[in-house]
Amino acid sequence: MTNEAMIWPMIAHVMLVFTLYVLLSRRRVAAVKAGRATVSQFRENLKEPEDSLFVHNNLKNQFELPIFFHIVCVTLYVVQGDNLATVALAWGFVVSRYLHAYIHVTTNRIRHRRPAFIAGVVCLSLLWIWLGIWLAFN
Repeated sequence: MTNEAMIWPMIAHVMLVFTLYVLLSRRRVAAVKAGRATVSQFRENLKEPEDSLFVHNNLKNQFELPIFFHIVCVTLYVVQGDNLATVALAWGFVVSRYLHAYIHVTTNRIRHRRPAFIAGVVCLSLLWIWLGIWLAFN
């Protein structure tokens, strides 16, 4: 495939991260204005109101598993191993991250969050498996 199609899911994920930063800032400001937190609490992040804590935790999640996503996408693009299936899997991963983030920053119910997370893991695993197959036979 080797066109920009593999790059767009990465851009979409980065947009999620920027959106979470904005949401975190808004929730922290709201907590301070409502008297539920002080600015100094955020200096060391030892105690944070629950609504901003959910966003803060999800934001940290965006720098764990997704690191492997960006690496595999760039690698597939560079070695020309990307194709319609890999682009679909990349979008599947990103959609799962958006869903996981939405659940995490709203209801934060594990029974709903877990399937979204697992769907992303499956998509990411298949991308890495395909990369290994591509490298082994090309």
